[in-house]
Amino acid sequence: MNFPANLKYSKDHEWVKVDGNIAIVGISDFAQDQLGDIVFVDIQTEGEELAAGEVFGAIEAVKTVADALMPVSGKVIEVNTDLEGAPESVNSDPYGAGWMIKVEMSNPAELDDLMDAEAYEAICK
Repeated sequence: MNFPANLKYSKDHEWVKVDGNIAIVGISDFAQDQLGDIVFVDIQTEGEELAAGEVFGAIEAVKTVADALMPVSGKVIEVNTDLEGAPESVNSDPYGAGWMIKVEMSNPAELDDLMDAEAYEAICK
């Protein structure tokens, strides 16, 4: 399992990379491993304001479908459209090509509610 130290993690297994007021969001290596082979990523929330904990999309794997939840509140300003043709990127490169959305954060203080890599790794064991 890979838990990059430069990211923040939610209890729901999303990761956040902060770039100024923009949060890049995806699901963790642990989450993609638990889901198995991902065959479809459905994100229809571009342009929407969502609160932390709200569903921003769905991830369909061979055996299950899981909701993707907002780790921070804000406006979804971009969706990774490359996932339409290559959803398996979430499995092969969850922290790179498999990113899902970019969010303009409305309350950056919510980042303090997320875990660092060490704390997140501890809950994944």
